[in-house]
Amino acid sequence: MLRTVCVVLLLALGGCSSATGGPRASDGDDATTVSTKPPTLGACRVLTPGDIDRNSDDSDPVPCSSKHTAQTYAVGTFPASLADKGMSSPALGARFQRFLGGDESLVLRSTLTWAWFRSSTAAWKAGSHTWRCDVVGGGDQSKEFVTLPTTAKGLLLGKPDDRWLVCVDGPTVTGSVKIPCSQKHTWRAVTTVVLGKKQTPYPGDRLSEVRTRDYCSGSVGAWMNYPVDYDYGYTWFHEAEWKAGNRRSICWAKTDQ
Repeated sequence: MLRTVCVVLLLALGGCSSATGGPRASDGDDATTVSTKPPTLGACRVLTPGDIDRNSDDSDPVPCSSKHTAQTYAVGTFPASLADKGMSSPALGARFQRFLGGDESLVLRSTLTWAWFRSSTAAWKAGSHTWRCDVVGGGDQSKEFVTLPTTAKGLLLGKPDDRWLVCVDGPTVTGSVKIPCSQKHTWRAVTTVVLGKKQTPYPGDRLSEVRTRDYCSGSVGAWMNYPVDYDYGYTWFHEAEWKAGNRRSICWAKTDQ
C-alpha cells in the first residue's frame, strides 16, 4: 500500500500510512553531547529508508549541489503534548504538497514522500522542542532512496519526469513493489478518486472498495481514451489512513507506457 499523503499523504505521509508509520527506533542520544541547534529550512541530507524509521535524526547536512536523498521543507517548534500527533498532521502534508508544486492527486501518485523528525529525547529534556519535515526520494517499500535534484521545490510542476511518478511491475497492483515509471513497468497510477469530504465519517472497508472499483473502471477507461478492452486496478485505504486525513483512492492502468 502506498503511503497516504503524506498527503495528507500526504499521505496518508500514509500518510504521508506515512512513510514513518511503523515502530520507531530509540534515539540513543548521549545527554552529555546532545545538540539543541534548531533544524535549517532547505538543508539537504543523505538519508536511507532505515533512517526515517527513527524519531530523530542528527545526521550532518550536505551541500544541496552534491548527492543527497532528502531536503528539509518545513521546520517548527511544538509542545511535548503534540509530539505524537505531528506524523499524521494534514497541515504538514499540505506543506509537502505546496513545496513540490503538485495537486493532491499527483502527490499521491508520486514516488516522493516525507518523513518528520523531532528533537531527540535528550535534546527535548535540554529544552529543544523542534521538528523538521524532509521530502525524500522514495517510499515505505524502497530499498534505497534516489538522488534528488539540487532542490525538490516545484518538482511536480507541469509534466513531471517519469522518475517521480509511481508504477509497478507485476501481474497485479496488489503485492507489487512501487517503482518509478522511468523503469520497466506493467501498471501506472493514473488518477485518484475522492471518497469523502473532510468531515465525512469513514464509510467502511466494503463501501470504500466498491466506490473505488466503480470509479476507477470509468476513470482509467477515459485516461486510456476508451479502448475496446483494457485492464485496471485500484488501491484503497482503510480507517487509519482516513483518520490521518486521506480521502483518496488510487486508480491504475495496465500499460507499459
